[in-house]
Amino acid sequence: MQWEQLLSLRRQGDTNKRLRIEQDETRLGFEVDYDRVIFSAAFRSLQDKTQVIPLSKTSFVHTRLTHSLEVSVVGRSLGRTVGKKILEKHPQLQTVHGHQFNDFGAIVAAAALAHDIGNPPFGHSGEKAIGNYFLNGKGKRFKDQLTDKQYQDLVDFEGNANGFKILTETRNGVTGGLRLSFATLGAFMKYPKESLPKKPSKHIADKKYGVFQSETEFFKEIATELGLGNRSDKGYLSYNRHPLTFLVEAADDICYTIIDFEDGINLGWIEEEFALEYLINLVKEHINTKKYQQLTQSSDRLAYLRSLAINSLIAEASAIFLENEEAILAGDFAEALLDKSRFKAQIDDILKLSIEKIYRSPEVIEKEIAGYQILTSLLDTYTTAFENSFNNAATHYDSLIVQSFDRNHEPLQSVYAYLMVCCSFISGLTDGNALQLFKRIQGEPQ
Repeated sequence: MQWEQLLSLRRQGDTNKRLRIEQDETRLGFEVDYDRVIFSAAFRSLQDKTQVIPLSKTSFVHTRLTHSLEVSVVGRSLGRTVGKKILEKHPQLQTVHGHQFNDFGAIVAAAALAHDIGNPPFGHSGEKAIGNYFLNGKGKRFKDQLTDKQYQDLVDFEGNANGFKILTETRNGVTGGLRLSFATLGAFMKYPKESLPKKPSKHIADKKYGVFQSETEFFKEIATELGLGNRSDKGYLSYNRHPLTFLVEAADDICYTIIDFEDGINLGWIEEEFALEYLINLVKEHINTKKYQQLTQSSDRLAYLRSLAINSLIAEASAIFLENEEAILAGDFAEALLDKSRFKAQIDDILKLSIEKIYRSPEVIEKEIAGYQILTSLLDTYTTAFENSFNNAATHYDSLIVQSFDRNHEPLQSVYAYLMVCCSFISGLTDGNALQLFKRIQGEPQ
């Protein structure tokens, strides 16, 4: 892979080449990407979507929106740090093409801002609820009407692939969705492969998948423009990761490791003294003991350690990326940046405690169970209505459901098409919207 291609400013539908050297510095194309994401309805909906704790009304607990903003800030720092060194190593990027180190920060920030935009309500349990409906629930009836890859898209419903769909799908007559630059879309594609084969290797890019069958053609166009290179010799879609994807992933890893942990402390689920000890173990090389001891409030101590931990991990991830740049460009770097960190043991300790005290807490489990019930019921209602309508067998109730559905899509030509529309609609609901719609369909008073 070559940086000149990887930093493409091209957008869907472009007929002329966009040159960096001709860009308006006050309105750089990569910064336009950030603006388009932050003003989109899909991004705004993240304010009422679960990060860890579904349907939480506690003000200091993170939603997907606050998490995404924080990941974006960390990603921008990572991109700028790395970008400065890359321009020193590849000066032609600046002298010939006009790139600045802030370009890297802008691309990573925009991709990081969008990284959770495709997640369904109720966190990762929402993805599992949708998949389970088609694998073990009533949705299994559609299996024989779909190709293997189409069915896998549903039984392994993936927020990353749904995010790519949201960012690129033509809606309401607007071609190409948000029309982000190919560089930003490439950095967004955490798992640049289709749903089958599942986990063909231990490479980090094969851990999940990142594109539904409905978007494969544009997906291939982006990969070709960026020069990602096909990793498969067996005919299925699987590309090398865009190098900046590793920075987007690192920003996410840093934030959920440290900030989810902080939420658990603020909720009282993790004992404060115990938690501070874990954070001190992570930052002990950089802590200013005198300054720390002067902090009398526990909230100030926690904020200091959190800031120090994030800064330490930004420096660590940047250094690992730069040390392995050649392997990353060759597609040979096969793990997350922080998996090679000298702080991995400390990170693993924090994650282990978070899993025990937060992700598997009774409150989270109870609300995830409720989320399963809500999403399963909605899926059954909508898929049945569309199925009957598609087969000219709609009841009056089915017709009412379809009429209430503002799909803004072309006429649906296949079973896969209407199932994907149903899944996309439901995954686009917020936690609160999903609960309200569930109650409405159940006939409960509002």
